[in-house]
Amino acid sequence: MAHKILIVDDAAFMRMMIKDILTKNDFEVVGEAVDGNQAVEKYKELQPDLVTMDITMPEKDGVTALKEIRSYDSDAKVIMCSAMGQQAMVIEAIQAGAKDFIVKPFQAERVIEAIKKTLE
Repeated sequence: MAHKILIVDDAAFMRMMIKDILTKNDFEVVGEAVDGNQAVEKYKELQPDLVTMDITMPEKDGVTALKEIRSYDSDAKVIMCSAMGQQAMVIEAIQAGAKDFIVKPFQAERVIEAIKKTLE
C-alpha cells in the first residue's frame, strides 16, 4: 500500500514540485496545506504517514505546526523543508521532533531518500 503524505508549503509551485516527485515514486499525496494552521487541521483529519513541512509560512510557521502535530501525535513523522540560510530554524525543528530536512530547490533523489529513511 502506498504511504500517505501531506504536503505543507505556502507556495503552490513548491507543493506541485514535491507532489510530482512523490507521485512518480509511488507515494500517495492525500492532502496539501498552505500554512501551519491548515497543516495541523489536515493532519488530524487525514492521519498521513508522513508530512513535508515548509519552515517559513504566514499565519503559523512550520516549527510551531510541527510542535502542535507532535503534541497531538507523538509518533508523527515530519520532514522539514527549508531554504538555504535557515540553519537555526532547522535545528529548532529537529529538536522539536522533525525526522529530517530537505533543502530547496528540491533534488528528487534527496527528497525520496529522506522520505524512505523516515518511513523505515
